[in-house]
Formats: sequence, structure tokens, C-alpha cells
Amino acid sequence: MPKRLSWLQSRFLEGKITKSESISFILIPPWRDRIFEALIMSILVDENTRVVVQGITGREGTFHTKQMLDYGTTVAAGVTPGKGGQKIDGVPVFNTVQEAVEKEGVNTSCIFVPPPFAGDAVIDAASGGLEVIVCITEGIPVLDMVKVARFLEGKNSVLIGPNCPGIISPEKTKVGIMPGPIHRSGDMAVISRSGTLTYEVVDQLTGVGFGQSTCIGIGGDPIVGTTFIDHLKRFKEDPETRGVVLIGEIGGTAEEEAAEYIEREFDKPVIAFIAGQTAPPGRRMGHAGAIISGGQGKAEDKIKALQAAGITVAVNLSTLGKTALDVMGKI
Repeated sequence: MPKRLSWLQSRFLEGKITKSESISFILIPPWRDRIFEALIMSILVDENTRVVVQGITGREGTFHTKQMLDYGTTVAAGVTPGKGGQKIDGVPVFNTVQEAVEKEGVNTSCIFVPPPFAGDAVIDAASGGLEVIVCITEGIPVLDMVKVARFLEGKNSVLIGPNCPGIISPEKTKVGIMPGPIHRSGDMAVISRSGTLTYEVVDQLTGVGFGQSTCIGIGGDPIVGTTFIDHLKRFKEDPETRGVVLIGEIGGTAEEEAAEYIEREFDKPVIAFIAGQTAPPGRRMGHAGAIISGGQGKAEDKIKALQAAGITVAVNLSTLGKTALDVMGKI
């Protein structure tokens, strides 16, 4: 971003200058034509994000590095211990995250490391001071994640995942495995426990004319780095997010806790869907965290909690786009 716009954006976000004053301040091209783009906020990632791909030399890491590059993401470095000095699609490979930070100024990680080593990869990224850590890896041992969660306490790093599709701010950057073409820039946020359902919902939103501010897959494992509430707090403060779609599933109490928070503190419209409505108790459905156990985690309980908080719940996934149109059209 040009220095003048960067300075102006920081002044706007600090509340020292209004948007109308900003527009008056910048009167001549090319600044005038880019003012709205410069002032639009993103959650956690944007066009200034510099990504390091941990596990870049593996099959998945190599494939999705190219996909991110093609989308326009600045993939500045890769990390695979013992393979430093190589290049993957022009991206330099280092042995440690710290090297990548020092030499390429990376601030965000995308992890494609095998499950037995993924926990250590998260710790390596956090030790390097990265602001956002996106862990795509599925199947990390629960005890490893307990250690990761303890290590991250008090750190400034935000962990998204594991077992997630990542995060995307459409037409700015994507960090993860989401299909870029279905996304459009706009004012609807998406937070989801399911990767595949995220794509379906985004496609429906785009189809009915709603672009997205930021879409986040928080992950489907029993222990994840961030929750619905963590991101709802961010979207609450984002002036460019007008509404939120929340995609939950059976297992745990994350949706019930989110419903309590929304009723108490969140003043933007929320549309929700809960997956696994026909799942039998005790049967794991896809994700490690998607299981009804101990009488908790039933879809019907989650739906009741969300509806009691004033949230519109789409019982049928195929109607979510229309539901969002109905709800947002009344505002």
C-alpha cells in the first residue's frame, strides 16, 4: 500500500480522522480512486500479509502454495527442516521459521506438516513471533494440542485450526485451501467448523449477491486455537462486516456458548446452520470433534440455543443463501 494511504488508514482506524474527512483529504488520482479500498478492514489477514508455508516441500504444501500464489497471496517463504536453500515455485525455503522471519519478513504461517510433527510446527511459528498461524493438518494427537494450547497462553499469536480450511479475505489474500473463485469481496462474514460446508455456504452467499469480508474455518478437532466467540468479537469491531453466517456441527458446546455471547453482546445479524442433525449418539461424523457424547452436543440443543438468542437458523442447508437474503434484506 502507498505510504500516504497507509498513514491515512492508520489515522482512520485510530479514530483521529473520519471517513468523510479522509475522502476530502485525498482529492487527486490515483488516491481518490483507491480510497474506499484503502479504508476497508479485514480480519487477521489482508493484502499486506506475508505468508510462510511450513511443510512446503511436501505434496500438499507444494500444491496449495501454488494455489495461494495464483490467488495473489504473498507467499514469501517456505520452511522444511533440512531442505533450506531450495525454491518451490520461486519461493525460497528455509530450515526454520525464525530464518524466514529474519530474511523475508513473514508474519503469517500456513502449516501442511504431518500430524506427528504439526504441533511442533505451531510452536515453531509462535516462537518466531508470527501474528497468525493457520494449521491445515488433520489428526494431530490431542495431547500434542494440549501442549500447544499451553504454549500459546500469553502469546500474541492467533491459531486458526487445526483441521481447518484456513482464512480468506476475498480479493485480498487467502491463507489455506479454500477455492478462491467462489468468493467475492463484501460485507458478510463466515465462521465455520466445517471446511466443505464453508464452501457451500460461500457459494450460496455469492449466488444471492452477498460478498464476504472474511471467511474463517476454525477447525473440527476437539481442541482448536480459536472459537466462534474469538472471531465474533473481531467482527463486532469491524465496521465493514454487516452480518455473520455461523456454521456449526454436532459435538461440544461451542455453538451454545456463541449463542450466549451473541445474545449478550453482539449487535449484528447472525444466520446459522448446524450440521449433523440426523447423527446417532456416539457415532463420530467426519471430524474428531463431531460426536454426541455424555448427553452433550446434540444438533437440536444447539438449534434451540441459537434460536433462543434471536438467531435465525436455516434448518436446511440448501436454503441458507435465501435465508441470509431474507434476514439482511430487512435491515
